[in-house]
Amino acid sequence: MSYKIVSKKELTENIYYMDIEAPRVAKSANPGQFIIIKIDEKGERIPLTIADYNKEDGTVAIVFQTVGASTKRLADLNEGDSVQDFVGPLGRPSEFVHEDIEEIKKRNILFVAGGVGSAPVYPQVKWMHERGIDVDVIIGAKSKDIIILEDEMKEVAKNLYICTDDGSYGFKGMIPELIKDLVNNQGKTYDEAIVIGPMIMMKFACLLTKELNIPTIVSLNSIMVDGTGMCGACRVSIGDEIKFACVDGPEFDGWLVNFDEAMRRQNMYKTQEGKKLLELEDGDKSHHEDCKCGGDL
Repeated sequence: MSYKIVSKKELTENIYYMDIEAPRVAKSANPGQFIIIKIDEKGERIPLTIADYNKEDGTVAIVFQTVGASTKRLADLNEGDSVQDFVGPLGRPSEFVHEDIEEIKKRNILFVAGGVGSAPVYPQVKWMHERGIDVDVIIGAKSKDIIILEDEMKEVAKNLYICTDDGSYGFKGMIPELIKDLVNNQGKTYDEAIVIGPMIMMKFACLLTKELNIPTIVSLNSIMVDGTGMCGACRVSIGDEIKFACVDGPEFDGWLVNFDEAMRRQNMYKTQEGKKLLELEDGDKSHHEDCKCGGDL
């Protein structure tokens, strides 16, 4: 079976949006989950967060940045082309999916998207909007030219705040600085924050939200490699527990995530020597205990 690319567009340089025809995945998809795409028999698994889904049309949207050979090959495909595998939805849905809608409406929720993090944040905010729940959203990036999904987010957010590190668009400063400005200077109050983006941004956002006493959920989709719990790349410490982002997550309590360890592991996993060292360090905790997989999709 193959999965056709229904539409494709370049959101900004090296960041692409694709709608893939995958009726079964679309039917079961929820915010917070991800898929694994594989171009052909020789292709690598590429875990990608679900950026949107249409249950009626049977399509699932993905957003990806070309950072290696596999994503470059994916970017070279066009509308009408197909990929061999499109597996999902994987991971656990966002917790709010299972909550009482009326209880969610009582909370002031802030969504924070850093860089390509706008892709996984969008379906969550859209889910809220479709159920009459108003939320605030921050999109942050280094500069204006790499802000993505701004127009789409405007349609579903109550208030959308933009910040750029260089001040080329919106608030000048990093995401934590904007959060602090909203709370301390603009009188905003939030009962919960959902923060998704680069690991270092999530770390400092969580340090701030803890100081401000705003419980925070983060998504660790950025540390996935295999997407099944088999490779051990997404092994993380959440408080005093060991978890695997692709099986137990990807969303966790941001105050409990050991970001320094996760970033260290992420960098080490990029080399074969680093992988071997991590396997020695992890011992029998290298892989998820429930993983029974082996080989390709």
